[in-house]
Amino acid sequence: MFEWMVWTVPTALVFAGLALLLVAMAVWARLSPPVARRGFLRIETDRGDRLYIGLISAAVVLAGWIAVTDLSMWLALGCALLVVVVIGIWG
Repeated sequence: MFEWMVWTVPTALVFAGLALLLVAMAVWARLSPPVARRGFLRIETDRGDRLYIGLISAAVVLAGWIAVTDLSMWLALGCALLVVVVIGIWG
C-alpha cells in the first residue's frame, strides 16, 4: 500500500510525533477549552491556532535553512523548535 513512499525511521517518527501532538491537543481541549487571546502575532488565536502557525513557521525555518546554509540540520531543528515554543507561549 505504501510502497511508493520511503518510510525511513526519521520520517515515521515525525509523523508519529505529529499524530501524538494532535491527540494530546484534542485531549487538552476537551479537559480545558481553549481561550482566544492576542499576543505578538496581533491576531486573536487559541492554542490550536498557535500550534498550527508554529508548525508552519518551523517548516519555513527548516526549508530556509536547507536553502541558505550547509550547517547541521540539528541546529535547524533547534531553531525550529524554538520558533514553535515562542509562538506557542507568546504568540
